[in-house]
Amino acid sequence: MRIEEFLDYLRLERNYSALTVLKYETCLRLFEDFFRGLGTGLEWETVDSDVIRDWMELMMDEGEKATTVNGKLSAVRSFYRFALRKGLVSHDPAHNVTGPKKEKQLPKFIREKDMDRLLSPEMWSDEYKDVCARTLLITFYESGMRVAELVSLDDEMVDFVNHQLKVTGKRNKQRIIPFGEEMERALLDYVALRDEQVKRQESGFFLTDKGKRMNIPQVRRIVKQQLGRVTTQKKRSPHVLRHSFATAMLNHEAGLESVKKLLGHESLATTEIYTHTTFEQLKKVYNKAHPRS
Repeated sequence: MRIEEFLDYLRLERNYSALTVLKYETCLRLFEDFFRGLGTGLEWETVDSDVIRDWMELMMDEGEKATTVNGKLSAVRSFYRFALRKGLVSHDPAHNVTGPKKEKQLPKFIREKDMDRLLSPEMWSDEYKDVCARTLLITFYESGMRVAELVSLDDEMVDFVNHQLKVTGKRNKQRIIPFGEEMERALLDYVALRDEQVKRQESGFFLTDKGKRMNIPQVRRIVKQQLGRVTTQKKRSPHVLRHSFATAMLNHEAGLESVKKLLGHESLATTEIYTHTTFEQLKKVYNKAHPRS
């Protein structure tokens, strides 16, 4: 069967770019090489669904990602739909073939030792901007709160007597987050310096040096810049610190239900993704340590 006729259709009728047409051609040639290499005399007209599934299985065994396999399957599907319309084949073997599920992206997080290094006092000056930035990082890492929750904090929402934060999450749901001694010291030192050096212009717990409540873009910039001191990963956001909080909690044997409540998740299924992260870490330890792994 002439693949060129299908490629001409993509160029002339669908106005696909030369690069896109080349991608389609490459996928189709790879599939053609596969089924002809089976040595059973197969042609495009006689290929069945099992042959396509075998091809996909081979690609997965060779380490191809699900997105790549699905892309190649899509090219074969498009070709067979075209061939069926043109009467070049009597059936479409790709019609009922399901591609592999895409891999879930595990949450990015910062390793505990890197966070310990970043938050150590010797890494920071005693200037207001540094004290504020460090306190922001500690608050994210030790509470797991969202960036919108952090910027909406007011002084009365920080309870130093009971060591807890009162935050308003999604859909205006409030929750209580406890904090420990290290975070208490950081918050108290920050408040003392803020009240001494900053002329308040707006309400808010976290203020710029101009006295205005910090906004989300400002906080994102601070987090991205500071995390760059200890990691080269591209994703360096407040949400990465939220992931880091959850991962650290589970690594230290916190219950899944407790982490769910601290994060303010509606469903336990949302929290369970972090168990995949900790399991991946466990596998790395196993593979490194076990003599027969």
